[in-house]
Amino acid sequence: MSFDRLVRFVPKGDDSKILIGEPADSSVDVGAAVRKGEDVLVKVYSGKSVLDAGSPTGETAVIGRVLSPLARGEVGTIRCIGLNYKKHAEEAKMTIPEIPTVFLKPETCLADPWPAPTIIPKHTIASDSADYESELAVVLGKEAKNVSEADALDYVLGYTASNDISSRASQFAQSQWCYSKGFDGACPLGPVLVSKRLVPDVGKLHLRGLKNGKVVQDSALTDLIFSVEQIVSFLSQGTTLPKGTVIITGTPAGVGFAHKPQELLHDGDEFVVEIQPHIGSLYNVMQNEK
Repeated sequence: MSFDRLVRFVPKGDDSKILIGEPADSSVDVGAAVRKGEDVLVKVYSGKSVLDAGSPTGETAVIGRVLSPLARGEVGTIRCIGLNYKKHAEEAKMTIPEIPTVFLKPETCLADPWPAPTIIPKHTIASDSADYESELAVVLGKEAKNVSEADALDYVLGYTASNDISSRASQFAQSQWCYSKGFDGACPLGPVLVSKRLVPDVGKLHLRGLKNGKVVQDSALTDLIFSVEQIVSFLSQGTTLPKGTVIITGTPAGVGFAHKPQELLHDGDEFVVEIQPHIGSLYNVMQNEK
């Protein structure tokens, strides 16, 4: 399977279909264009999943609603790496880890980009502790177990953007992070899955987080403590990582609780995870749980 950038979407004018395809304009920032209300033309592929996208059909469609690149049933358990940027470990006043710090999110965390709302749970509203974490996500294209660092990228299908939505009050009350980061919809993903061929060196990517248009996170991925190769290899030791596994790789400095005054998330806030080049922008608009 050969592709540059794939999107999963509901076509304009037909809510009964979910399609896979490649943006006709190779340079378009799909998330930003959809947010602005612009038509994004997609070359439709024959497959039903980015894990088996098939080939171009010769047909085109306009995005009506953009979805996460993967459906919930395809991701299994989402693997997450904490404290994986040097400057973020420093701002959190935590020791730089010697091995990757791992926690898990269930598949029910997976969420679509805007226009789907990003829900702040009731108890997180009550504690006023909803926070963002802009992250690069890795998607595996085949099953991996006991993989070496030298071979790790052979198992990577591509990269996308994610937002590790967190309840800081719950996180700081516990030693484990799965609960505070495991709520329904707490891992928006997308909108574009970029082939690893376009990103031979993730260190050349640049990540920003923007809250209501204000830049709150801004980092080159050269600040990563553990590389993609190290992470994939580490997670696969003694553990089968199924095809479709999503790995989110940590967030840089600038998370909301570390700002003074704090930059926490509230109903109606817009948050954008932007990773350039190629990946573009993941838009999330917060909505309080009813």
